[in-house]
Amino acid sequence: MIRARRARIVATIGPASRDRIRELALAGADVFRVNFSHGAHADHARNIAAVRKAEGQVGRPLAVLADLQGPKIRLGKFEDGAVRLKPGHSLRLDLKSKPGDASRIGVPHPEVFAALRTGALVLLDDGKVRLRVTDHGPDFAETEVEAGDHLSDHKGLNLPGLAIPIPALTEKDRKDLAFALKEGVDWVALSFVQRASDMAELRGLVQGRASVLAKIEKPSALEALDEILDLSQAIMVARGDLGVELAPEEVPVVQKQLVRAARLRGIPVIVATQMLESMTHSPTPTRAEASDVAGAVYEGADALMLSAESAVGDYPTDAVSIMDRIITRVEQDPRWPELMRAEYPVEDADADALVAAARKAADAASTACLAAFTTTGQTALRLARERPLQPTLALTPNLATARKLALLWGCEPRVVPEITDPEELTRVALEQAVETGLAEHGQRVLILAGLPMGSPGAANILRIAHAPKK
Repeated sequence: MIRARRARIVATIGPASRDRIRELALAGADVFRVNFSHGAHADHARNIAAVRKAEGQVGRPLAVLADLQGPKIRLGKFEDGAVRLKPGHSLRLDLKSKPGDASRIGVPHPEVFAALRTGALVLLDDGKVRLRVTDHGPDFAETEVEAGDHLSDHKGLNLPGLAIPIPALTEKDRKDLAFALKEGVDWVALSFVQRASDMAELRGLVQGRASVLAKIEKPSALEALDEILDLSQAIMVARGDLGVELAPEEVPVVQKQLVRAARLRGIPVIVATQMLESMTHSPTPTRAEASDVAGAVYEGADALMLSAESAVGDYPTDAVSIMDRIITRVEQDPRWPELMRAEYPVEDADADALVAAARKAADAASTACLAAFTTTGQTALRLARERPLQPTLALTPNLATARKLALLWGCEPRVVPEITDPEELTRVALEQAVETGLAEHGQRVLILAGLPMGSPGAANILRIAHAPKK
């Protein structure tokens, strides 16, 4: 099964979709997100097994993305479950565990009080309640309500513009990570990354057993973006929390900046959150949502993600199918190739120059596809960074590599036997190109590989071959 599009789709597994994995894959899902903010390990194990089963049924590699919850900063409980507020109202935040009322509420996170400053803004319940700090100490903060009239138990807390001295990996995350690696997930996403050391810690724990992805959802991460990118194998534009801590007009600008930065680095970038949100309960998206999905495709994002739409929505398969249709339609726009060609990265190595040459050669109308032999996936990643308009057939002897590449723009990963004879390269590439339907008999195929065969390293040969005529 070949995708007729370059951008990929990430679908979150939840109660609405756990028994529909094969159906979602056939509709267009390439990567399945396992959200460790919800569910028990037994549920996640069953979902991962379902993805592996579906992979064999649909005949293409599918990736599993484990999304760690990260530190969730939440309020304590109210005595009556909720309170009513009004602008000008005084509300004290403190470390006390007793239930709160209209005058005070516990915040069981001393790190919050360590980060606070007089005049700082405190956002509760995704910004629905806004507080301004008038006084503070190591275990309390006096605040004045600026907006919001209702607040209930355990709502989230955000401090826009302030870095909270809290580790990105909680004890729960460490347990979830150990479980996810044991189950053989392909990608691990770290939530609420604030600094490069957060990704360094994750990489130290993963030790190459999966690829690591930084979720950019804190403004403080933008200040350390280059250092975070150095330690990340992909990033996610997590617009939910970004949208809480940034002004609404800033979010689309930041999205474009992040997509561009990832493309220049040659690492995959996922655009996430509320892409087709109305389809959680509606069979069709709004026109604004369709335009939002299209915009991310025009920017050149590697993948677009469905969250509640596929996890708990009433129309999970329809959401995947409609996203697939929108992406496919955008990529048929005559202006889309111009946008993909508008910005190419600077070649900084011999391998980059060879890959750039392959992309230029692929511009010829007679080229059907590119075939990249890769052990670790690096050759395919370098090629995707160039955004060639023809599909890339990534041929690898490693199933883990093939699954990882399911996230990559324009990449059709396939597992082939290990090749040691350079003369076999052309035969296997042409055979796979014809079998998958990416090339017809007599069409041109560009082949990238590295010698010696089987050794991880940069591509150093580029061949032009033609599929044999019948």
